Amino acid sequence: MNRPVGRMLAAVAYRIGLTPNQVTLISAVFTFTAIALIAIVPASAVIGVVIWLLLALGYAWDSADGQVARLRGGGSLAGEWLDHFVDAAKITSLHLAVLVGLSRSTDIPQAWLLVPILFTIVGSTTFFAMILNDLLKGKRGVASAHSTGGGGILRSLLLLPTDYGVLMLTFVLWGWPLLFFGIYSLLFLACAAFLVAAAITWFRQMVRLDRETIAS
Repeated sequence: MNRPVGRMLAAVAYRIGLTPNQVTLISAVFTFTAIALIAIVPASAVIGVVIWLLLALGYAWDSADGQVARLRGGGSLAGEWLDHFVDAAKITSLHLAVLVGLSRSTDIPQAWLLVPILFTIVGSTTFFAMILNDLLKGKRGVASAHSTGGGGILRSLLLLPTDYGVLMLTFVLWGWPLLFFGIYSLLFLACAAFLVAAAITWFRQMVRLDRETIAS
């Protein structure tokens, strides 16, 4: 849903003269306000809904910045850098906020707090690997996954547990920490499994590109 909402926000932003970088910063304000609430405000059903709404608005604005750039005739390296910088900070700080929030608001066993720590590692590693894939493929003139797109409905459904939008939705359950933690843990396992499988595929792709370069 973030892209359709993002299109509407992009149209509004374009009409009032916002730049893509300003849109990225608006996205960051919503996102990091939600992250701060996760870390410092006691868990409750109302706070969970507020967190979800703020994260969703941040995600929609994040989808709008590229669309605003295209409406204005194209993006910039500085804008792309800022977008990725904010995304990298979001990925790590969100899970660390969960760690702090759970330790403050619940009596959850300390060993279970390894889950958000490991989720931080999985999330940041996946993000870096995807960016690195595009960078290295670009050096060899190979289209990135973002530009080729596709994959079909079945693939999208299988990857649904790894989607950021699904992770956001779990915060509706923030007022019920054990229920939230159970689903959050399942999403972690899905993301970890995806990273392992994807890393094998990505490495093989790099080996194949090396061989093609040597052969040519």
